[in-house]
Amino acid sequence: MTAPSPALPLSGVLVADFGRVLAAPYATMLLADLGADVIKVEHPTTGDDTRAWGPPHAHGEATYFLSVNRNKRSVTLDLRDDADRRRAAELARRADVLFENFRPGTMHKYGLGYDEVHAANPGIVYCSITGFGAGAGADLPGYDLLIQAVGGLMSVTGPAPGQPVKTGVALVDVLTGLHAAIGVLAALRHRDASGQGQHVQVNLLSTLLSSLVNQAAGYTLAGQVPGILGNRHPSIAPYEVYQAKDQPLVIAVGNDRQFAALCRGTGAPQLAEDPRFATNADRVAHVDELSQELAELFLTRTAAEWFEHLTPLGVPCGPVNNLAQAFDLADRLGLAPRAVINGDEGPPTDFVANPISLSGTPPRYDRRPPRLGEHTTEIADWLDC
Repeated sequence: MTAPSPALPLSGVLVADFGRVLAAPYATMLLADLGADVIKVEHPTTGDDTRAWGPPHAHGEATYFLSVNRNKRSVTLDLRDDADRRRAAELARRADVLFENFRPGTMHKYGLGYDEVHAANPGIVYCSITGFGAGAGADLPGYDLLIQAVGGLMSVTGPAPGQPVKTGVALVDVLTGLHAAIGVLAALRHRDASGQGQHVQVNLLSTLLSSLVNQAAGYTLAGQVPGILGNRHPSIAPYEVYQAKDQPLVIAVGNDRQFAALCRGTGAPQLAEDPRFATNADRVAHVDELSQELAELFLTRTAAEWFEHLTPLGVPCGPVNNLAQAFDLADRLGLAPRAVINGDEGPPTDFVANPISLSGTPPRYDRRPPRLGEHTTEIADWLDC
């Protein structure tokens, strides 16, 4: 077994990853970046569903799969096969952490549910990710788009009332993976103190409701059901997208000082003295009039020119970048958004870097995403069953 570097914070933590698609693999990749030894368990013929989710492809592999599976090893096990099921049980017995995102009851059917694994391995941190929990929603399919719809995200996202739109990425899956990783780290901390593992349960619907933050709190605390505001903010103005001379421009003014700077920078200082716009609450109440006043001003320069002119004045603004431009910006700011992994049978591959910066134990980028079953023999010999 290849041991991760001892300098990494999760060195020595063995993760049995029965997850697939996005939420669980994203969580386990974050742990792997920090030193955990993640063994990805896949079906022998199909593997993780996302291996087939392309185009686009890189070096013959789906970039969707590649995006969330670096720093892992792949073992193929058919849980319907007795011998493979014994190997899976032994892997679970040796693991510090187990991730699974099957429908509730599936792992129990194969003798790998929390109760069975905990009986053999009391220190296990067992993380289950579901769409709607393990109770009344156990049989509901947990697809990100469905959660965005029924969980209220699409009700506040879109160009206008009656035109709900999903986000451009499976955001709920990603947020759920983050929450799962946090829950697992907390449970590992508890195990360090007590010796006892526990069952960590995270579901997509609850994650989304929590992640709706101010919009959700407006409902729970004030009984206000928000609606679609397009690119506007329900509580701040001006905080939206305007059309510059060449492309869309975002203005994200969060306080009166920034608004005064915006007015000076656009050559309209009188707007800051207008009683309709004197305070943020006033601006929100008169957002249509304010937007109309500002819209004509922004048409006089390009988005890049406004960015260069307004930013030194303390006005939060910027063009609506595509991904190439976004990575270029991060590069220019010295944020190192790419991580390079040298392939053993091909050219070096660029990945999106882990966004966590640690001064003493930075994330690793040692292993490219594994080919299906690449480490099956190695891991089966280690399990010796």
